Amino acid sequence: RYDKIYEESSDLWKRDSTQEQSGNVFKTLRTKLGKVETRYLNSATEQNNSGGPLKGEAYIVTYQTKFERGDGMETFTLVKQNGQWLLARYLVNSTALK
Repeated sequence: RYDKIYEESSDLWKRDSTQEQSGNVFKTLRTKLGKVETRYLNSATEQNNSGGPLKGEAYIVTYQTKFERGDGMETFTLVKQNGQWLLARYLVNSTALK
């Protein structure tokens, strides 16, 4: 499953981590937080960036998420690449990770 996330992610994601590093991050998050129990959309913001790593169209989507072992805020950054929206960044902010 983690390999599929990597394979279907944007070039930006792949520049920032190897497939192994990416999988290890997801495995660590799963170990510490457990499975997602509920996820509610908090916000979705469209951006059009003229420069930087997120150059072009991007969506920043945040969810309030309840995991098995704590609550958190997930942030997904999607970029448009070859006409498709692909994962560029993923962040989890949770006190359960401390």
